[in-house]
Amino acid sequence: MTIAFLGGSITEGYAASDPDKTSWRALTEQYFREKYPHRTITGINAGVGGTDSAFGAHRLAEHVLTKGVPDLLFVEFAVNDGEDRGRSVQGMEGIVRQMRRLSPNTDICFLYTAADKNMTEGVPFNIAVHEEVAGHYGIPSVNFAAGIRDLVQARRIRFEDILPDRTHPNDEGFALYAGFLREALDAGLGPGNEDADARPAARPGYSLPSPLDAGNYEYGGMQGLHTAGASKGFSPKVLASEPLINWRFKTDHLYADAPGAELQFTVQGSGAGLLLLCGPDSGIFEYAIDGAEFRPVNLFDDWCLNVYRPVIALFPGPDGKRKTRNVAVRNTGMKDERSTGTALRISNLLYH
Repeated sequence: MTIAFLGGSITEGYAASDPDKTSWRALTEQYFREKYPHRTITGINAGVGGTDSAFGAHRLAEHVLTKGVPDLLFVEFAVNDGEDRGRSVQGMEGIVRQMRRLSPNTDICFLYTAADKNMTEGVPFNIAVHEEVAGHYGIPSVNFAAGIRDLVQARRIRFEDILPDRTHPNDEGFALYAGFLREALDAGLGPGNEDADARPAARPGYSLPSPLDAGNYEYGGMQGLHTAGASKGFSPKVLASEPLINWRFKTDHLYADAPGAELQFTVQGSGAGLLLLCGPDSGIFEYAIDGAEFRPVNLFDDWCLNVYRPVIALFPGPDGKRKTRNVAVRNTGMKDERSTGTALRISNLLYH
């Protein structure tokens, strides 16, 4: 039985004393081992700190499906998704449609974790958007944030005691999350199956409904730098000694810091993009898709001041059709006033 966990730092296990033992993800894996003692339980940790559902849709195939075919996929992005409703729908819907298309027998469950923005009365914005997608596709969800809010209001816990930074649980908070999920799984799965040979029946034919957003990232994915075409001014590098957060994968990338350095590549999709390693010396670059006018992109933010981390830039196609896209990326040699340099570090090529 394979269980996959797609989400941000809360799924990855940040702030747990031992992410592989005390995070909600690890405790949930242990739940399945106890419930089905005669089966081999495999967990796929596809949690990456600081990533939203749009990035999740683009890395689903690479970080989940290349590791195995999951029987169950948990999706957790209610904290990392921002105030852009369209991007959240495109990301969450893209994950669902992509999984239904590529692995139709995989069950999916959305999870909503706690943070200040998800603790308000009623249905907080990000949770409401995710629930819109869940309702459209018949996806079950478990609302950890509502469970925490109920306990806080009943004065059984203090919010800051279990989420010291008001976002990431400590071990006590992770145990509460795992408990909420355990209750939902017990209700949905019933008694544990002791028969090692028993397998669930194949899902009947699943017909996807019309999308909520035709621009969703159902076809989102990453392709390696080896697929890039012509380039000038770029050289291969590995990010080794610099402080790096939110990335436990290879840091091989193409590097350029001179104005006019250019990279060209081709993808199949309605649009394209880049996965970049952004940090203290990141500069401003520009892109052109299908020969259109170059557009500048400045991704420098407060996080870049001290560390490097993965950041995606998405380039929509002009017509929304899936076809061959020719993309050019060029270093401008300009920078944000807070940056120490004009570096451009390209880790992966994206398509959607």
